[in-house]
Amino acid sequence: MIYPGPVAKLVEELEKLPGVGPRTAQRLAFHLLKVPKEEALALAKAIVEAREKVSHCSRCFNLAEGELCEYCSDPRRDTKVICVVERPQDIVALEKTGEHRGLYHVLGGAISPIDGIGPDDLRIRELLERVRQEGAVELIVATNPRVEGEATALYIADLFRPLGVRVTRIASGLPVGGDLEYADEITLGRALRGRREI
Repeated sequence: MIYPGPVAKLVEELEKLPGVGPRTAQRLAFHLLKVPKEEALALAKAIVEAREKVSHCSRCFNLAEGELCEYCSDPRRDTKVICVVERPQDIVALEKTGEHRGLYHVLGGAISPIDGIGPDDLRIRELLERVRQEGAVELIVATNPRVEGEATALYIADLFRPLGVRVTRIASGLPVGGDLEYADEITLGRALRGRREI
C-alpha cells in the first residue's frame, strides 16, 4: 500500500529505530496519527529537546545536560573507584543496585576485531589519563559478559595493573530463578569459581 508522502516518510524514519521493522513502523505511524495532536507534538518536542540539551560528560562520557553528568558532579561519590562500562545505559542498570558509590567511565563499546573496533576506537586513552590525574586506586570493569566484553576487560587489566591500579571484574554466574540443567558450561564454571561462603 502506498501512503501519502508525509506518512511514508514517518514510517521510513521509524523503521530506522533499533528493533523496529516495517510492520511495527506502520503501527507506530498510524498510532501517532490517531493520538491527539498535543501528544504527538509532545513526543516530537521531547526528541528535539533531548538532542539539543543532552551531550556527553566531559569527564566520564555518560549522558549529561551540562559539562558534567550527575555522578561526576556529586561530591559524595568516591573518586578513587571508577566503574568502567560500555554504554551509558549500563550505568542506569548498575545504579539501580545501589551498590556502587564511586564514579563511572563509558568506553563507547567493546573491543571487537571482527567489527573493526580496537582499543584506539574506545575511550581507553581518556581513562588512562583520568586515572593518572585523579589518582583512582580501583577500576571495576563492568563490560558485558561476552567475548568482546571479556577481551576489553583483559586489555584494561593488562594496561592498568602495571600502574599499581587494582582492576576487578564484576562477577558472573547463574541468574536468580535459573535452573542448573539449562546453564551453559562457561556460566556454570564461573558460578563455581565465584562461589562464597554462606
